[in-house]
Amino acid sequence: MNLIETKLPGAVVIEPAVFGDARGFFFESWNAERFGQHGLPTKFVQSNVSSSAKGVLRGLHYQWPRPQGKLVSVLQGEVLDVAVDIRRGSPTFGQWEGVILSEANKRQFWIPEGFAHGFVVLSDMAVFSYLCTDVYVKEADAGVRWNDPAIGVDWGVEAPLLSDKDTHAPLLADITEDRLPVFGA
Repeated sequence: MNLIETKLPGAVVIEPAVFGDARGFFFESWNAERFGQHGLPTKFVQSNVSSSAKGVLRGLHYQWPRPQGKLVSVLQGEVLDVAVDIRRGSPTFGQWEGVILSEANKRQFWIPEGFAHGFVVLSDMAVFSYLCTDVYVKEADAGVRWNDPAIGVDWGVEAPLLSDKDTHAPLLADITEDRLPVFGA
């Protein structure tokens, strides 16, 4: 397993050791002992899978309170996956990191609690998987506008397909402090 640090402290790209031959391939997508040795989470409580068509953009989502850390990967297709640091007081507040995740590169992206998360589908379709450190809590569900100019995510698509929730999410500057995580808390 190879870890690639990003400019957002705590958010890391994980390249698993892949073993393959003419029959196919094998890799460990999660191993508590190995993850723990690298300071990554060793407990997940919810697993989600979604399927989306080309151009679908989901995000930027987070929960507060009851934040979720997410270990994300793509089982089929390709996406641009994005994490945004929304922790009040963080030196990287409002900054983003984007990673290409695909069935071909088998990369995973660890997005710690306190970050907003989203992705856009680049292939004809994608099957997306994520392990979460807390369960979904409707009352804690929140989002940041996908095209917030203060954040400036370069999604690489001009007219993504969005849910009503994502279309009308607030700008980061318009979210009250009590609805944002705190750095170091």
